[in-house]
Amino acid sequence: MDIATFQQQMVDLYGDRDAERGLARTFAWFTEEVGELSRALFRGDHDERMHEFADVLAWLASLAAQSGVDLAEAAQRYAEGCPRCAASPCACQRG
Repeated sequence: MDIATFQQQMVDLYGDRDAERGLARTFAWFTEEVGELSRALFRGDHDERMHEFADVLAWLASLAAQSGVDLAEAAQRYAEGCPRCAASPCACQRG
C-alpha cells in the first residue's frame, strides 16, 4: 500500500472519530503509540515491532489528515536525497 492510499484508508476508517477527538487529543494518542514503539524496539520481538510501527504510522496519518497535510506530498521533501545537501547518501558533516 502506498502512502497516499494508507492515509486515505485511515481517513475512511477513523476520520470522523479523529476529527471529533481533535488535534490535541489525537497528538496525545500518537505520542502514546510512539512510547509503545519504543518499548517494542528495545524489549519486544519482531511481531510487536511490526504492530507498533503500524500503529504509529496510522496515528501519524491521522494527524496529517487533520492538519491538511498530504503525507505523500510531504515525503517528496526527501525524494531527491538529503534536503540539506541533496546527496544520497547524505554527505552533511556530522556534528
